[in-house]
Amino acid sequence: MGRLSRFFGRREVKSVGATAPTGFDLFASLPTISGLTVTASSAMRVPAVSCAVSLIAETVGNLPVKLFERDTRQALTDHPAYRLIHEEANPWTSAEALRVQITTDALLHGHGYALVVRDGTGAPQELHRLDPSAVQIDTDDFGEPSYRVRLTGGTREFPFRDILHISAFGGVSPVILGREAIALALAFETHIAMLFANGARPAGIVSHPGKLGDTAKQNLAKSWTDAHGPGRSGGTAILDEGMAYQAITMTLTDAQFAENRLEQVREIARVFRVPPTMLFELTRGTWSNTEEMARQFLQVTLKPWLSTWAAAYARCLLSDEDRRALYVEFVTDDLTTTDTAARAAAYGQYRSMGAMTANEVRAGLNLPPHPEGEALQNPYTTTGPAPTPAAGSEPKDAPKDA
Repeated sequence: MGRLSRFFGRREVKSVGATAPTGFDLFASLPTISGLTVTASSAMRVPAVSCAVSLIAETVGNLPVKLFERDTRQALTDHPAYRLIHEEANPWTSAEALRVQITTDALLHGHGYALVVRDGTGAPQELHRLDPSAVQIDTDDFGEPSYRVRLTGGTREFPFRDILHISAFGGVSPVILGREAIALALAFETHIAMLFANGARPAGIVSHPGKLGDTAKQNLAKSWTDAHGPGRSGGTAILDEGMAYQAITMTLTDAQFAENRLEQVREIARVFRVPPTMLFELTRGTWSNTEEMARQFLQVTLKPWLSTWAAAYARCLLSDEDRRALYVEFVTDDLTTTDTAARAAAYGQYRSMGAMTANEVRAGLNLPPHPEGEALQNPYTTTGPAPTPAAGSEPKDAPKDA
């Protein structure tokens, strides 16, 4: 029973489907306008979807995560949570691999879960991934969730502190929200594959001025294929009896399928909020805007996921007292290395104008504070105080007694 429930009495539990809330399960099971049913497995057959999912999940998984003290910004390594977020989630799964798995679950199914295993004192010891289809979310009138998990020994209920929960925007998978765009991409893939497999039209026409019987047509087709079929292209064709060969070229409509496929890549990029150049759609990519889109990937795409992960880690792995003194943060320096010169120039300007102290700059670089880093003076013009003469010494210019 949650805190509010203890004050207001017994709570009324409302069950919500975890993998597809608010009726999206029915919506996702229906065929699209193109006639294709999009599922997590079929969506991953689209290269753009596979690239977007792996890009987000692997980047979130591979970024280092640390536990910091709020006052000193010192990284703590002796807290039980540090090992779970920075080293290994359990003896057979690294912390990075677990983040990749759960982020992938959230991208494909809307939600990702991990069970927190604790020792006798309540300290977290291990994290174990849960199948999203085995988890049911129950919420009370105040929105406090609890989780019913279907395990081998039966269904168990866990409080929200014991389930690390990562959800996509709105609790709905981008695969469901962008199912029409993904289905259209699948349809284009199928059509073009059939077109180039000679399923849409023949490569050419051999015409005869007279009328040929079925046997003569079959013999002519066989002899033509034997002479000019796969592996024999480029040879010289010899036609008699007034026959002529006419090659069939792709129409303008067929040629536009290539552009339509590129547009579907851009649509899928919008669904996952990934810059198109990150999905290797470089039609409009230049050297300058590609670098800018890489920064947008951090700010627009990754930041919500990183914030969700940091909050979930703190909620499940830190006590109330710990959260007042500690916090979890992803270190994103590796993603901004291409912008190091610009960051240094900006920090230098802020320091010279007296807008930031040295410790504030160090905080932005994930460095601990320096004992002498709280002053706001301009380090480029301010000089230190004159040295104090030692006791018993006299200045060099002091006049001597006559």
